[in-house]
Amino acid sequence: MSHRTFEDVKDVILSAHKNTEAGDKVGFYNTWAENYDQDVGLLDYRAPSLAANCLSPCFHGDRVTAVILDVACGTGLVAAQLKTMGFRHFVGVDGSKGMLELANKTGLYQDLKQCMLGDEPLPVQAGQFDVVVIVGALSDGQVPVRVIRELCQATKPGGYVCMTTRGNHDNLEYKAALEHELELMEGAGLWGHVAITEVEDWEKAVAEPEKGYIPGVVYVYRKSSQ
Repeated sequence: MSHRTFEDVKDVILSAHKNTEAGDKVGFYNTWAENYDQDVGLLDYRAPSLAANCLSPCFHGDRVTAVILDVACGTGLVAAQLKTMGFRHFVGVDGSKGMLELANKTGLYQDLKQCMLGDEPLPVQAGQFDVVVIVGALSDGQVPVRVIRELCQATKPGGYVCMTTRGNHDNLEYKAALEHELELMEGAGLWGHVAITEVEDWEKAVAEPEKGYIPGVVYVYRKSSQ
C-alpha cells in the first residue's frame, strides 16, 4: 500500500465528479478499487457503519437466514459491518468489475453480479430479499433516483430498504428529488418510513469551499406487506 494523504483522496474524488458518463464512472472505480479501502479511511467515510447502525435496530427477523441485497456494494464495507450484527447472507451488485473482484476476496458474498444501475435493470428477482441496502451511490452524477423503485421491487413484502445520501451543497438538489420520490412511493402505499437519521459528521468535505465534515442522511423504509 502506498502512503496516501487526504489531499490525494480529495483529488481522486473531485476527478470522479467530473466523469459524468457511465463508462467513465466504471473506469474510475475500476482504477480506484486498489486504493479504495485505504482512501475512504482517510476520508473518514462513516456511511457503511452509520447505515448498519440505523438498520440493525429496525430489523426484527431472523438474521441468520435473512438474505441481503447490497447494491453498489463496492469492496464490501457495508456487508462487513452487517456481518458483525449477525447477518450472514449477502448478494452484491456493482457496476465496477474491479470493485467486485475485491468484494469477492472478502468471502462475505454468496453471489456477486455486475450491473450499471440506471442503465440496466437490477439483475435479481422481485420480492426476493429481506433487506436491500444502497450506501454511498445515491448522489448527484451517480445512481438516478428512479432506481429506488427497483430496490423496493426486489424486497420481500414486509422487508426493509436502507438508503443513504449526502447533504452537502452540491447534492441538495438530488437529495430533494430523492426525498420527493420516497414520499411519492409512501403515498402510493408501497412502503412506510421506519427511521430517517440525519448525521452531521458524515465524511470529510472535499469540494471547495466546504470545510470540516459534510452531513448525510440514512433512510430506512419497510415495504408494505400486501
